[in-house]
Amino acid sequence: MAFLTSLLNSMPGAAAQGLAWGVMAIGVYITYKILDVADLTVDGSLGTGAAVCVLLTINGAPIGLAMACSVLAGMLAGLVTGLLHTACGIPAILSGILTQLALYSVNLRLMGWGTGAGKANLPVSVDKYGLLVSARYVRELALNNPLIPLAVFVAAVIAALYWFFGTELGCSLRATGSNGNMARAQGINTSLCKVLGLMVSNALVALAGALLAQYQGFADVNMGRGAIVIGLAAVIIGEVLFSKVFRNFALKLLGVSAGAVIYHVVIQAVVSLGGIDTNYLKLISAATVAVFLAAPFWRERFFARGAGKGGRAHA
Repeated sequence: MAFLTSLLNSMPGAAAQGLAWGVMAIGVYITYKILDVADLTVDGSLGTGAAVCVLLTINGAPIGLAMACSVLAGMLAGLVTGLLHTACGIPAILSGILTQLALYSVNLRLMGWGTGAGKANLPVSVDKYGLLVSARYVRELALNNPLIPLAVFVAAVIAALYWFFGTELGCSLRATGSNGNMARAQGINTSLCKVLGLMVSNALVALAGALLAQYQGFADVNMGRGAIVIGLAAVIIGEVLFSKVFRNFALKLLGVSAGAVIYHVVIQAVVSLGGIDTNYLKLISAATVAVFLAAPFWRERFFARGAGKGGRAHA
């Protein structure tokens, strides 16, 4: 009974974090599924978005402007990765690693702005600043509950991307990821499309970082560590659970954000199961992600094989 009570009390927080991470997961979906590019920049750009948002907020900037600057910072990070890949000929995965490595120093310097030194953590309080979301109100039945604005952000991101990928430029970006050689034969500048896709992806990741920093009340230089794993897990969970139901592009994006929520709910349930030591949280996360990543392979290898044998028997 105590377990169920603890689990139910933790569900609003898990759902709120899942929605915030869902924005990041949609950014990962753009590079992983649409562009077919392995981008590891997200581990750095998430922290960059958080650092820029908190830094500007505590220095008097309106929260809307701070979040817009976070998005621009994420776009800049994606631009650097894209140029390293397209203009310098560096493989995409190495380009992302280089940018991620550089962003660690950038994030330290941003959070230590005005102190003359780097800083690993920068707090921001909902009591002093007009934050859009805060974990303090996650269990309240009121308009300041973070679940409401986070759900609105997810819906707005999905609507904007659905419109964008229906335009000529968006279709060019999708064609680049689907078949680069054919896209070039049709006169599409695939290098430009890759750079643009990376910019859009990391802009969303930085936006998620800004939301997470407000929600948890601080920006941390290590908050993006392992973000790519969570993003990929959300994408895979969305595919495994909703691929046969969600076929529309907007619904696929919704499935990705739902995958992020499910991931955090599962992690919270496992942690609450037996008062597991938080030192094992990364191990639990890795095991959970491994199960979801392996699920499509198991389904195809074992269940599809059984269906094929049944089909041959009837034939």
